[in-house]
Amino acid sequence: MILVTGGAGFIGSNLVAALNEAGRHDLAVCDRLGRGEKWRNLAKRELAALIAPEELEGFLAAKSGEIETVFHLGAVSSTTEDDADLVLRANFALTMRLWDWCAAAGVPFLYASSAATYGDGEAGFDDDGSSAGLARLKPLNVYGWSKHLADRRIARLVESGAPRPPHWAGLKFFNVYGPNEGHKGEMMSLVAKLVPRLRRGEPARLFRSHRADYPDGGQRRDFVYVRDCVDMVLWLWRNERVNGLFNIGTGRARSFAELAAATCRALGREPAIEFIDTPEAIREKYQYFTEARMDRLRAAGYNGPVTSLEDGVADYVATYLTASDPYR
Repeated sequence: MILVTGGAGFIGSNLVAALNEAGRHDLAVCDRLGRGEKWRNLAKRELAALIAPEELEGFLAAKSGEIETVFHLGAVSSTTEDDADLVLRANFALTMRLWDWCAAAGVPFLYASSAATYGDGEAGFDDDGSSAGLARLKPLNVYGWSKHLADRRIARLVESGAPRPPHWAGLKFFNVYGPNEGHKGEMMSLVAKLVPRLRRGEPARLFRSHRADYPDGGQRRDFVYVRDCVDMVLWLWRNERVNGLFNIGTGRARSFAELAAATCRALGREPAIEFIDTPEAIREKYQYFTEARMDRLRAAGYNGPVTSLEDGVADYVATYLTASDPYR
């Protein structure tokens, strides 16, 4: 049995879909569905179990001899969440609890980190998983710090020779977009936010730059299609000799203006963009540039293709966002 925490979420449900498509139906998902439409992310899937987060400890105890891998993607993922205690319980404490459980049970463990650990990018975007390398990073918000704290603790445990899972990987996801993100609200990708506006005939709306070295719309991120992310995660899972912390991105930063233009063209429209001020609450913590260094994953042997921004946006818009059924 494979356990996927956060398996009803955005990346988690895409991973569950890919595992189903690969013939795995012995999947246990740990997540909270709530009152909205999040359940639709799993509506096409075949599962062996669906458990609430508060039932996880009991499930691990009852199924300790049956669980063969833990994919830990569950998290408080909002970069604007200000309840630090809530974020740390979900993103640090639970990650370490599952690390310890997998180490004791001899179960592979793959967990979600984040590009938010890189902060403003001053220290670069090298996925150096050593304690010394991680110590150089300065996350800008509690979400990024919570993920960084787990990365640092795991690095220290590995370096000290403490018990660890037989196979493990940390996944530093960059700016992921794709199907099954509708439940994320304000944390949805820009593509998902723009399509309803564009279909109403309104222009794309982007944050204005508040730095002289970036033009309006020139802020750049490493936008990566969720299918590529899942391919990388599954490759890491299947290659047991590969352990460590890895960036999950494309290796090429693109501007928000380019993303907006690609979304317009995917809908058959010429690009039309208006700019608004970045909210003051997030202005000082706003990332103007992210770009994953992909050297380590490539050097480890991963040679999968990367979907271009234009092709990924076109597929997302045509296959999901404008379809009668937008779910994967």
